[in-house]
Amino acid sequence: MSASDHPEISAELRDHIQRDPWAAALGIQYLDLRRGYVAFGAACNSHGEPAVALNVTIAFLAAVKPDATLIAEGREKKQGRRAGFYEIEVTTEDGVPVALAHCVAHRVGR
Repeated sequence: MSASDHPEISAELRDHIQRDPWAAALGIQYLDLRRGYVAFGAACNSHGEPAVALNVTIAFLAAVKPDATLIAEGREKKQGRRAGFYEIEVTTEDGVPVALAHCVAHRVGR
């Protein structure tokens, strides 16, 4: 599934996600934000209902320097009534894989 397979979200929801103080404190920039596609926290909340992490498993593949710029690409694999399943790939700017994450989100808004 590519980014183009994920529908656009409303401008209001996009602004809400992009104003997240935690993401701003970490210097996160959303290069492409769609429903179920971006980094995990934004992807699971891109449906417009609050969601929280239920489980996150991370495999660290390589070390990076503290000032490295990393690219995280998250994809929703399945969305159920309350649980969403996501895979996140993290690379350096040069495309070197540094981490893989498997995540489960729980929707609390229903």
